[in-house]
Amino acid sequence: MKMTKNLFTTLALGAVVALGAAAFSSTALAGDKEKHADKPAKTEPLAKVGSAAPEFTLKDTEGKEVSLDQFKGKIVVLEWYNSGCPFVVRHHKKYNTMTDTAKKFGDKVVWIAINSSAPGKEGHGLDVGSKKEWSIGYPILNDETGKVGRLYGAKTTPHMFVIDAQGILRYAGAIDNDAKDEKSVGEKVNYVAQAVEEILAGKTVSQAETKPYGCSVKYGS
Repeated sequence: MKMTKNLFTTLALGAVVALGAAAFSSTALAGDKEKHADKPAKTEPLAKVGSAAPEFTLKDTEGKEVSLDQFKGKIVVLEWYNSGCPFVVRHHKKYNTMTDTAKKFGDKVVWIAINSSAPGKEGHGLDVGSKKEWSIGYPILNDETGKVGRLYGAKTTPHMFVIDAQGILRYAGAIDNDAKDEKSVGEKVNYVAQAVEEILAGKTVSQAETKPYGCSVKYGS
């Protein structure tokens, strides 16, 4: 009888422990879900060289909506932009790399700058002033949510993308091969100009991807 009583007590205690563990696990799981519920889901980059470039619609400095789709039939160059970044300053103020390359191809190419700096971050809200100061003739689009930048996997300012007339991404990477600003004019290779020229000539882009350099894109959390 004593053994039966002890067995009953042991089983009862085991049941209580099991129920407690289940309750703790359930509470912990619920707490973990609540803890992470307000964290935004990360957007995986969709832009892949050789595939269709992701569509987007953003507003420029004048509040006008600009969509990638409206430029089908044209080569499009995307430049990730932040006027507070020294690398962007170098290419717009010291060398005029971007504006000169855009002018070189004229109406054969649509050049668009995109600023993915979040509110409160470096470069946000400065596009109107820098556009005027640096005589930038092409639109600068506001992507303060970072949605488009993340779709393209934009990592640096500048980070360049070249899209052909059929809407296929043909180049992604640096503007040139001079990250440290130490090469002579003869040693520099403008990867974007090279890609555009090869596309216009009906050739395969010889360097379809390079490592971008510059400041990190100032995304929000």
